Amino acid sequence: MYKTIYVPVDNSEHSNAAIEVAVALGRAFGAQLVGSHVYAAKMHDYRFRQMEYTLPPEYQHEEEMEKQRRIHDSLITMGLQLISDSYLEVMAQKAAAAGLTCRKVMIDGKNYAELVRDIRGSNYDLVVIGALGMGAVKPSSLGSVCERVVRRIETDTLVVKSVIPPHALPEAPIVVGIDGSLQSYAGLQAGIALGKVFNRRVEAVGVYDPVLHYTVFHSLADILTEKAAKVFKFKEQEQLHEEVIDTGLAKIYQSHLEVAREVARDQGVDLKITLLDGKAYDRILRYVRQTEAWMLVLGRIGVHSDDRLDIGSNTENLLRLAPCHVLITSRKFYPPMDVKAEASIVWTPEAEQRMEKVPGFVKAIARTAVLRFAMERGHSVITNAVIEQVMDIFMPRRTAEKAQKLAFELAVEHVRESEIPAYICRACGHTVRGVQPVVCVVCNAEAAEFEKVDKMAVEALAASEGAIRDEETFDGVKLRWTEEANRVLRMAPSGYMRRRAKARIEKLARVQQLEVISKELAWPIVAEVVEEQRLMQDRDSLTPDQHMLRATRATGRTDDLFTWTEEAVARFHRVPEGYMRDMTKKRVEEVAVERATREITLEIVEAGIEAGKKIMSELIEAYNKEGER
Repeated sequence: MYKTIYVPVDNSEHSNAAIEVAVALGRAFGAQLVGSHVYAAKMHDYRFRQMEYTLPPEYQHEEEMEKQRRIHDSLITMGLQLISDSYLEVMAQKAAAAGLTCRKVMIDGKNYAELVRDIRGSNYDLVVIGALGMGAVKPSSLGSVCERVVRRIETDTLVVKSVIPPHALPEAPIVVGIDGSLQSYAGLQAGIALGKVFNRRVEAVGVYDPVLHYTVFHSLADILTEKAAKVFKFKEQEQLHEEVIDTGLAKIYQSHLEVAREVARDQGVDLKITLLDGKAYDRILRYVRQTEAWMLVLGRIGVHSDDRLDIGSNTENLLRLAPCHVLITSRKFYPPMDVKAEASIVWTPEAEQRMEKVPGFVKAIARTAVLRFAMERGHSVITNAVIEQVMDIFMPRRTAEKAQKLAFELAVEHVRESEIPAYICRACGHTVRGVQPVVCVVCNAEAAEFEKVDKMAVEALAASEGAIRDEETFDGVKLRWTEEANRVLRMAPSGYMRRRAKARIEKLARVQQLEVISKELAWPIVAEVVEEQRLMQDRDSLTPDQHMLRATRATGRTDDLFTWTEEAVARFHRVPEGYMRDMTKKRVEEVAVERATREITLEIVEAGIEAGKKIMSELIEAYNKEGER
């Protein structure tokens, strides 16, 4: 896959680690290695001339000055060349020990600029570069030379961010970010190849953001004039976005992951795929931390990026923040299904015309979705009817009818002061008004799973949680928060994480068509945010064995990872079902990770329960203090 591997060296820890990785790759691919070092003789000569006026008087004569210049220039140039050759010789010897050839490149000039010029002017297949150089300070995560080089080249680049030997921590996976772009699929190809080289499992993760439109609309509502708001039609736009995002966007990104799994299966790899919701770089960053990933593979730009862009924003953020190696690929790979679809399927003029009306930022996604649908069902011609069928999947019909029905129900309830009760399925959140269902049409849960919510329940809630406060959202919908729920929300870390928690709570309330946001609704989401923050803070103190256990646990395959004694199981099942039991299981497993053991005993379960009590106690204490203000 990679036949020529280029490695800038400077004798730093990360540079030496990059050499180790490059040699391992070179041995696997039979590649030629090229070591490079840039020295700065011209810069030293320039500085010497600037300081000539500080020389003693006996050196200030013209003849003596010229002599000193020649001596300094010769010594500096020769000395820096010898140092550079020494750096490169280390790499050459390691390459020779692996049976590889290594060409040395020494260049005089500005480090990043000369590296970029050399890479652009050559046909290297891969650049392996240390994230930090000799001038790094402790808090740094990415050096200036590395960042400047990455931004200015288009060659695949592996940024080495850990000095741990490449074959250490074999349980740590290679994670590939998939967003449907051709570069992300090329990244998958690279990830699969590297997984085979380093004998590591490969996983693919995709992220869609169901809350972004909610946040954007909310901010627009604060600045648009009344006239502009009417033109924008907030309610219609919100209904459209909720329908598309809640039911369609997730399916589209899931389809990208399914294609990735098929590509991997063709190469004999069982690819685990994970679909997450949230901000792309944030969710991927959390995922690689939770899985203790060894490497993150990303396309240089994403599916929505302009081809003229040097690097996409998500890739840029992850390059800087990810704690593992980062491979950035600029190549493109066309999944076989998409290639065959483009080559074998034609569009009617009417269908093409209809696709022209699709907004530019989603046109590529929409076209791919239609082509894949057509391929799966054996269509050779895409007509308006085919597009309609795709729309039925990603944006179900009867949306307008549903919206009208919901609006009618809300209007009637307002007139009757919410006298009509609602029944909410505890399993999936599906809501039915008026009559208790026999079975949930969404998840097939039985009638017993439906919880009745009526005017009396709302009033009881208000009495127990304080006054209910109406908060109007961007599209005019009023969400009612109890004082208790607002206090719970303030337990979330301030800033971005709290805003996201609030958006998730509001979104859940709207999906479930709840009358009031209670602390019971808000608490699990806020507790999850607090728990995630705690795990992120203590990750640096774990031993390699603990890292391995946590990485495996984060994959979700805990049944094979841990064994439970009978006493432990009996004690665990005394915890109430639902959210409490789920959170307790996570904390018990985390105690096992901290103790680096795979056997969960009664004592570990008790310790996990106590840890949970401590966390809840801290939250409740903060919650009570907030109430005293």
